[in-house]
Amino acid sequence: MKPIVFQSCLPAVVGCFVSFYAHAQDRPGVELEDVRTSDIISEVSLNGTANALRTSRLSTAVAGLVDDVRVEAGDRVEQGDLLVGLDNEQAGFELASARAESAEARARLEEAQRRLTEARSVGAGRNIAATEVSARESEVVATQAALGRLSAEEKRRQVVLDRHRIEAPFEGVVSHRNSDLGEWVTPGDELLTLVDTTNLRLDFRVPQDYFERVTRDSELLVHPLGTGGNPVVARIESLVPVSDPEARTFLLRATGPEAFTALPGMAVRATLRVSTGERGMTVSRDAINRYPDGRVTVWLAESAGDDLYEVREKRVEVGSGFDNRMEILSGLEGDEQVVIRGNESLENGAKVKLAERGSR
Repeated sequence: MKPIVFQSCLPAVVGCFVSFYAHAQDRPGVELEDVRTSDIISEVSLNGTANALRTSRLSTAVAGLVDDVRVEAGDRVEQGDLLVGLDNEQAGFELASARAESAEARARLEEAQRRLTEARSVGAGRNIAATEVSARESEVVATQAALGRLSAEEKRRQVVLDRHRIEAPFEGVVSHRNSDLGEWVTPGDELLTLVDTTNLRLDFRVPQDYFERVTRDSELLVHPLGTGGNPVVARIESLVPVSDPEARTFLLRATGPEAFTALPGMAVRATLRVSTGERGMTVSRDAINRYPDGRVTVWLAESAGDDLYEVREKRVEVGSGFDNRMEILSGLEGDEQVVIRGNESLENGAKVKLAERGSR
């Protein structure tokens, strides 16, 4: 009879095990996180303007007739590109004349040096008078001085010729052009405006309360234009006091990051993060549950053995939010674990299991 009893009980045991395993498999999967104690960060939203780091109103250093125009408004140019050229025919002739005079002086110097070497080889006082040697030495010195003067004049003429070319001092976009072919321009006349659209300076007006709180550890997150994309970090360059006593703000200047694209004059949104100097309990924003009646809760998880956790809902009071975290003012002790994933349909006292990392 015993073998018969054993065989009749075996299916029941197997059925209970399968039922328990299936029930365990039905447990909600959650992701947990420890409550942290960290520095409390204050965030302030800012609106600013993207300004070009360099804007040059290019002019000529010499008077002349506009003979060549290479760009129009809106054209992008590289550093060293020719933008406007002046008639340089006369300057070219003057440079050629200066080069010829320099060559002539160089030949006279070579001849004077040859004659001095010849006189010294003969020997002063024997076959040639000492005064003649001295005269030849003076001639060499005078010719060297003349060559130096003419060489300097040649270089000056080269500079004058080069100044008939107005080249781009940096990469940028031509925003405005004031001159055209055939116009006579004089030194100081504005020919065109070149704007650096690559290197941007971001200017923001910040409430005066934050002036003493902005430090090297503060972060400025610039939001990309449009609706998509993650904020990028900009480097804070300087804080500029504002002379207007009615403004109640100061100017914060930052350098635009390479990943941020904008044009000068565009509006820019950013978030400034500064430390409050305080520490407190924080949890992930995903752990916070808000209800229409104003209640704010988190789900706490306590170990229940067998790799299971028992959850219960706890009401909390929250403070400021920053960096995807929320400050907890009251309701927690600081040593709890909270549910940050899978808390959408939990019930008090429910048993849950840990979800695989990366699952939802």
